[in-house]
Amino acid sequence: MQNKIKLIIFDFDGTLGDTRRNIVMTMQMTIAEHHLPFRNENECASVIGLPLAGCFKTLFPDIQEELIAQCAETYRRIFNENLQKIQPQAFPGVVDTLEMLYRKGLVLTIASSRDRNSLIELTHNMGISDYISLLIGGNDVKEAKPQPEPVLKTLEALHFDACETLVVGDMSVDILMGVNAGTYTCGVTWGNGTKEELEEAGANFIINRIEDLIDITNK
Repeated sequence: MQNKIKLIIFDFDGTLGDTRRNIVMTMQMTIAEHHLPFRNENECASVIGLPLAGCFKTLFPDIQEELIAQCAETYRRIFNENLQKIQPQAFPGVVDTLEMLYRKGLVLTIASSRDRNSLIELTHNMGISDYISLLIGGNDVKEAKPQPEPVLKTLEALHFDACETLVVGDMSVDILMGVNAGTYTCGVTWGNGTKEELEEAGANFIINRIEDLIDITNK
């Protein structure tokens, strides 16, 4: 890297928070409530990272527009209900690594397709909210991942350049978002995407442990 990394933009689901079980269960319950054809765990997990409308369009290409909005509303209701039963946890090493990066002076933010109010609650419950300077949710942008808008809004709000920014995520849409914004990108292998998908998307780095970000940001 020619420029020192000063800002890290994290994806949330599958990168910081282990929410796969909650998301898949909620998606399947939503599908059942609206009498749509069953989708298995891998099919539901494959759309993690997309806005809710994109999730249902991908899973059901012929779905009617009005039903997409109804499904999204149902999904949000059921997800909040499921949070009372199963509380998602941060992945191993996440809390300690974010604290170390924060104490090193890096600015840490999150750009997610998840609603910002949900991000506020989840980051607080996981004990990482104190390290996060900015949250960009799916309802904060007009064009979600893989478009660069979430990154560009972050850069504008915090006055950083793309060349001093690292986008970290577990799905190809996260990497493409960073690539499209001109940042460095880092794929993580413990989430919902595969190493091959991350490489194909153009990730500059691929890591197996979040602690490896310490070495990357020291370069």
